[in-house]
Amino acid sequence: MRGLFKSLNRPQRFLNEETVYLSIFAALMAKIGTIDVGEFPLLLAPMEDVSDPPFRALCKEQGADVVYTEFISSEGLIRDAAKSVMKLDIYEKERPVGIQIFGAVLESMLRSIEIVEASGPDIIDINFGCPVKKVVSKGAGAGILKDIDLMVSLTDAMVKHTNLPITVKTRLGWDEDSIKIVEVAERLQDVGCKAISIHGRTRAQMYKGQANWAPIADVKNNARMHIPVFGNGDVDSPEKAMEMRDKYGLDGAMIGRASIGYPWFFKEVKHYFETGTHCASPTMEERVKAAKRHLEMAIDWKGEKLGVFETRRHYTNYFKGIPNFKEHRMKMVTSDDSTAVFAAFEEVMQKFGDFQFV
Repeated sequence: MRGLFKSLNRPQRFLNEETVYLSIFAALMAKIGTIDVGEFPLLLAPMEDVSDPPFRALCKEQGADVVYTEFISSEGLIRDAAKSVMKLDIYEKERPVGIQIFGAVLESMLRSIEIVEASGPDIIDINFGCPVKKVVSKGAGAGILKDIDLMVSLTDAMVKHTNLPITVKTRLGWDEDSIKIVEVAERLQDVGCKAISIHGRTRAQMYKGQANWAPIADVKNNARMHIPVFGNGDVDSPEKAMEMRDKYGLDGAMIGRASIGYPWFFKEVKHYFETGTHCASPTMEERVKAAKRHLEMAIDWKGEKLGVFETRRHYTNYFKGIPNFKEHRMKMVTSDDSTAVFAAFEEVMQKFGDFQFV
């Protein structure tokens, strides 16, 4: 296609060729409603105490096409719970950004939409997949997979209650005996859902075993489906992302655990797609710089105590692979004082600055 559009003074035959190429290119681009998210977009998954504004900013800089907030309780929003409301913070540089909410009570979900809209997201996502007991026990998250009719009716009502595109994140089913994801996805699409992200495990599996992408491909291959179908679960290498795209034919990949403490994952996948080769791992200097920025932004956004505490989970991956690192990691994850954590970063740079990551 290179050079195809350089000249406007062409025979009609070539102009028709241009139209064909443009149509093919447009067909390859995934859209959430009217939002163009690119060809095989990489989405940052909504993760509790992970997908906050500081981390989303880092992932966006490294190539994430769409980012989602941490999942937010609809009940917490309507009660004006401080932690829930805080999670509504989004920034222009993040766009397109989705706010994810969960709940099982229609009135609460509809009221929460009105609160969410005030924050100005591009997308509202419904969490029908969280397997955690405290969420499931209330019939929310993956708990709703026991009542597909309720799942569909809630989605229908929410679509009708907002002009923003509604998307859904879910799992294959409650357990192996109740997997009806092809039917479920079609029903959600029919009531106006604009995209669906599917984790390749059941709720019964939690995060054990391997994610099964074949049923997600069945959703995509359903002739009636026309909304984007994104895969989630075990996308932990560029090769896995390519397999999801080329073997399973999905529209994009939602990245979760592989990105924790490693925002470069998005960049590495895109480099692999473009070249077929792996790009160099980030250097020690790049890792220390990112860890510092992450902590600085976290403290700026949520204060010293929470900023220090909720950034700890990232440090293992920021510095994964360094031998004899336990002493330094313990300083990072046990200190309540940011000064000590920043000092630990400096120690690492001085001691391991020449370390070559594979």
